[in-house]
Amino acid sequence: QLQLVESGGGLVQPGGSLRLSCAASGGTSTYYVIGWFRQAPGKEREGVGCISNYFGNTTYTDAMKGRFTISRDKAKDTVYLEMHSLKPEDTAVYSCAAAPWWVGNKLEENEYLYWGQGTQVTVSA
Repeated sequence: QLQLVESGGGLVQPGGSLRLSCAASGGTSTYYVIGWFRQAPGKEREGVGCISNYFGNTTYTDAMKGRFTISRDKAKDTVYLEMHSLKPEDTAVYSCAAAPWWVGNKLEENEYLYWGQGTQVTVSA
């Protein structure tokens, strides 16, 4: 069973940058789409973006385009979420999840089979 572990969260000042990692184990994530989601306090979880480890293409939620970038390191079986120009409203628990490759680059939570535990990102002065 695929296991995902996020890391890299923490406290960052507004305008700063952060890179989150999502490391896969218990199998290869090659045949999966890896999605990033976030949940702010008191709000529903929302999709950030995803990458197909099979095809290599990325998709982002419109609100995340421009400041967030998803990439992968196939050798390390790790997907990254780079965040720039962070704002207080980006404060949330960020989680990665895996969906079978045939699902395509969708950010529908019910398509994702495996989830990491999440990592807290706090943007504050």
